[in-house]
Formats: sequence, C-alpha cells, structure tokens
Amino acid sequence: MNISAAVADMAADLAALGDLGDEAVAAAARKLAAAMEGPMTARLLEILGQVAAELNATQTRGRVEVRLVGGDVELVLADTEASPDAAPAEPEGDVDARITLRLSSQLKARIEAASAREGVSVNTWIVRALGQYARPGSGFKGGRRLTGYGRT
Repeated sequence: MNISAAVADMAADLAALGDLGDEAVAAAARKLAAAMEGPMTARLLEILGQVAAELNATQTRGRVEVRLVGGDVELVLADTEASPDAAPAEPEGDVDARITLRLSSQLKARIEAASAREGVSVNTWIVRALGQYARPGSGFKGGRRLTGYGRT
C-alpha cells in the first residue's frame, strides 16, 4: 500500500470539502490539508500497527509485521520459527516498553542492511540482538582480554 498516495487523497478530500464554502473556507481547508499530511501519515501507521497487533493475537504461526519501505507500507506475515539456540524474537511478557536510540547514520544503515538480510523489521532485529547479548553468560566481558607480547 502506498501510504503517501493515501495521505494525498485524504488531503485532496479535505480541500474539496473546503470548496463547499466561500473562498476563505476553501483557503483554510487547503492550509489544513497541507498541515495535516504528517499527522495523517503517523495516524495511519499507528492504525496499521494496531491492526498487526490484533492479527498477532489471533495468529498461531508467524507474526504480522508492519514494514515501511519508502512511501510503501507492507503487512508481512513473518515466520517466527527459529533455531533452538536463537534468541526469541520478542522478550517474554507484554511488550509495553519503548526506548529511543541515538545512532550514527553508518550504524543505522548497517542495522537496516542486517535486518533486510534476515527478512525482519529493524525493531525485531534490534530486539533479537539485545536479547542475545543480554542472556546470562553473554555480553561485554571487559578487563579479561590479554594483550601484549610473550617470550618463549
């Protein structure tokens, strides 16, 4: 689905409704239509996320993901069966926490490429990577690295 086209259509509908009034109403409707493109896009993505969450509640195999590729939105049924030693796609319990990350554009590009190679969303890829890193017995083990020169 091309979300940009859907938002443009809604903006055109709003502008057309303004044409039902006088010139001041029409001008105001055109300004509102232009100003609402960002919020309408965000609201549509939020609705699609809710649709995916509702579908996931009824799915027994796979997981519905919302993927944004350029101006296109895809609802994808992703296979959640993983190898036994792979980290779970999502943490146990309800997914109700959010976090904001500040990344360099190079790191973001590498993460996007890695998630695309695995056929999962960036969010799923990050959650899996963090889940693997946060397992007991894994993670950063600073101070245990031996460096230097040796003699025999």
